[in-house]
Amino acid sequence: MLQKPYNYRLRLLIGLAVFGLTACGMFGGRSNQPASFSAARVSQFNEDTSVGAEDISIAAVGLVDVPYRFGGNTPNGGFDCSGLIVYVYNKAVSIRLPRTIEEMSKKGGSIGQQAPAPGDLIFFNTTGEKYSHAGIYVGQGRFVHAPSAGGTVRLDRIDTPYWAARFTEARRIVPNN
Repeated sequence: MLQKPYNYRLRLLIGLAVFGLTACGMFGGRSNQPASFSAARVSQFNEDTSVGAEDISIAAVGLVDVPYRFGGNTPNGGFDCSGLIVYVYNKAVSIRLPRTIEEMSKKGGSIGQQAPAPGDLIFFNTTGEKYSHAGIYVGQGRFVHAPSAGGTVRLDRIDTPYWAARFTEARRIVPNN
């Protein structure tokens, strides 16, 4: 089923409602790391900062519930994780990113242990590769990503055991103003 073109302002309102009303989803599977180790890896996500890239996170939240599609890169055709990121950065701030997660991981700069900002890219090791999945941080410990076949673009918490244990790094790509 094709998605209708979305209105950013309407999606912003929906996104704000999602922040306040939704519960966190958790993936199945277990981490080999103790919960305290996982929590420590993402502790900087307890504080948010701003780098003026909120348009990126607003655009990402506006795509929640678009179907996952391997190789997908449009709201009408669906998204995979890298297609979602490429689409959002291009539409929201006119930044063209490479299409693969591995190549994206070389762009911008690592935030290290700094507080993240809405619009930062966050990378995960979900397959044994350091950079095998990514999403867009949207604030309050949450990120938008296209996780798997049969699913949809979704909003998840980075501090759940599954994601915290697989977190690799966050990178900031600041739009040219």
